[in-house]
Amino acid sequence: MIEMSVARVANVRLTGIAAAVPEQVFGLEQLSSEFGERDAQKINDLTGIRRRHITDANICTSDLCYAAALQLLSDLECNVATIDVLVMVTQTPDYILPATSCALHGRLNLPKSCSAFDLNLGCSGYVYGLWVVSQLLASGHLKRALLLVGDTISKLASPQDRSVAPLFGDAGTATLLEYDPSAAEMVFVMGTDGSGESHLIVPAGGFRNPRSSSTSERTAREGGNLRSDEDLYMNGNEIFAFTLREVPTMLESLLEAAGWSKDTPDAYVFHQANRFMLEHLSKRMKLPTDRVLYALQEFGNTSSASIPLTLVDQPPSSLKDGTSKLVLAGFGVGFSWAGVTLTCTSPKISNLVYLQHRNSEVST
Repeated sequence: MIEMSVARVANVRLTGIAAAVPEQVFGLEQLSSEFGERDAQKINDLTGIRRRHITDANICTSDLCYAAALQLLSDLECNVATIDVLVMVTQTPDYILPATSCALHGRLNLPKSCSAFDLNLGCSGYVYGLWVVSQLLASGHLKRALLLVGDTISKLASPQDRSVAPLFGDAGTATLLEYDPSAAEMVFVMGTDGSGESHLIVPAGGFRNPRSSSTSERTAREGGNLRSDEDLYMNGNEIFAFTLREVPTMLESLLEAAGWSKDTPDAYVFHQANRFMLEHLSKRMKLPTDRVLYALQEFGNTSSASIPLTLVDQPPSSLKDGTSKLVLAGFGVGFSWAGVTLTCTSPKISNLVYLQHRNSEVST
């Protein structure tokens, strides 16, 4: 049995969620031009990913999160002066420094009394972000928090590496949480296995292995993929094995800690890695298949943004119409994993935002 952290948080309500994606779409046509029509179709069939929204050089993660935040704050008619804390979760920041949260604090015109900081997490990042923010709000000293979560992982993927390029899309999301003594308890289960560090990694570009002329050169790697040490590397077999080794235990522990059965949740929303993996996981767990939500067919793997993006794109009817019980679970890079049982009552689910370029008007 794996040891995992269990945390219970009361007094926090999820008020609304919004998401933004780049308008630019990559589909089968672009894959075929790079890898050939036959291989492109095989990749699509295996992963379940049909299209991905990809940023251009002018759009950063902050731009997508900013667009999502504007949409959500407008829909909720929320006065930015009432926001006490902003937390940004990303592994693709605008700069090494300053923190992306500080840049967004300025763009959103948040008050100087509002604290802001970043969390460097990927696949599990949304659930970890919910945990951190809910802990900050639970005492009632802070009343309102903005959780911004997103990544532009496509910028890290070599277009000639078929093990990653066809998988990753880009997205930014915004979630508003508030102190509410009547809110149902959230239950979190979390864990980490740092021995998986090397299996999903950008090897060069940090201070351990700084950039150089040699680290930027793309060379032939396993399977004929072209990749540099500044590009994303993923050991798919190890990621799959990790998921099947750790995630079922996490979910069993989470449901037990919350006192829920597998039939209790109205929806299960997992990190959208690939459809084959999620279907295999759901079958192994004997989950109600009609309650497992998928959005990766339209967006691919959007890293930390995949869970809230799925809730915006494929919200269960109960989420809009009344009270909805959800299981959210993220797992991947690190190796890191986290799950939460969440009871939401009529949160605002904003229309998906499509961003053309950094200074454009957004469309929904």
